Amino acid sequence: MDLSDLSRLPDSVLWPLHRDGLDPVAELSRHREQEPVSRLPLPFGVRAWLVTGHDEVKAVLSDVGAFSNDFANFAGSTGIGARHDPGGLGFADPPVHTRLRRLLAPEFTMRRLRRLTPRIQAIVDEVLDAIEPGDAPVDLWRAFALPIPSLTICELLGVPYDEREQFQRLATARFDLTGATGGSLAAISESLSYLSDLVDRQRRAPGDGLLGMLIREHGDAVDDRELTGLADGVLTGGLETTASMLALGALVIAREPRLKRLLTDTHPDDGVIGGGQATAQFVEELLRYLSVVQVAFPRCAVRDFQLGGVRIVAGDLVACSLSAANRAGVFGADPEVLDPTRPAHPHLAFGHGAHRCIGAELARMELHVAYPALVRRFPRLRLAVDPGQLQFRDASIVFGLQALPVLVT
Repeated sequence: MDLSDLSRLPDSVLWPLHRDGLDPVAELSRHREQEPVSRLPLPFGVRAWLVTGHDEVKAVLSDVGAFSNDFANFAGSTGIGARHDPGGLGFADPPVHTRLRRLLAPEFTMRRLRRLTPRIQAIVDEVLDAIEPGDAPVDLWRAFALPIPSLTICELLGVPYDEREQFQRLATARFDLTGATGGSLAAISESLSYLSDLVDRQRRAPGDGLLGMLIREHGDAVDDRELTGLADGVLTGGLETTASMLALGALVIAREPRLKRLLTDTHPDDGVIGGGQATAQFVEELLRYLSVVQVAFPRCAVRDFQLGGVRIVAGDLVACSLSAANRAGVFGADPEVLDPTRPAHPHLAFGHGAHRCIGAELARMELHVAYPALVRRFPRLRLAVDPGQLQFRDASIVFGLQALPVLVT
């Protein structure tokens, strides 16, 4: 099996990645309520399961003893080949995962991240300054959603600004299963090649970013391949996902005037970075509702496991639908509806367990700053096309828009 085959997989496999507008397809809800663990008919003799139930998803994501993220196991199950292993936190098991996460974790505590707050606010202001008000439509995907996390992650890693467009292209291509690249393999290979060269440059002259810090503080205790994998995970994990959230959130805001009032009525004086408590509550509800990372990276069962009344056999692949789990009844009344006043309940938009997104707080900071700033700068923000004309990315692990044309005058 080659990853390029994913672009030709039948709809019977790709359907959990489809959407009906912003909503997961209704079939996911039916599965969650009636068959929370069901067979996913992968070709090539691969035995796989789709997990849609909230409790069942949490059980898989939290049990690193029964379900492995190690790319070697995934490669062995699918026949992809270990040579395509991108490395990094997402594709490692303890104790390797534990050691690598401990290297990164100090940089992603809220205390450390607060030093980026002025820079994030400046980035958002610079991006909004570059948007020219007028009668012509503006593509907020390109002009707003993509540059904010790109510049933030470049700032964090120490990536030269003049190379950020290359990363935007690679990060977008690697998550689109039906793109012209024939799957994500080509984009993964190209981005890893670039990052390997970046690590080599940082090894010779450590900068002030995350890579330079890791090299200065840990030296040869972390090798270049591990650094490349960590950088790849930080950049792609923080770029495409946050960009999709910013664009889709802007779409929701443009269509609902009540949300504009909520965001402009909040103030950054109650301890919440970038906005008020109402903004923070809105961001959490939007993260749950949109679930832009639709499916967690597939796990490989390393022992037999009973899950949702189904017997998972060692060697089986398990794919957890985060978009389905985040619409479960545990979130209160009408979980299929966006409710910015919904009582807080831990969602799964950033995953769960040992592999929960290490950059979750950084993403929250960007969203808290960007949404209120967008509405205050352009209070008459509205769609430039009929909602039915919007093009969403189809069959993509990271859900998002192809473009977001708006009027800002």
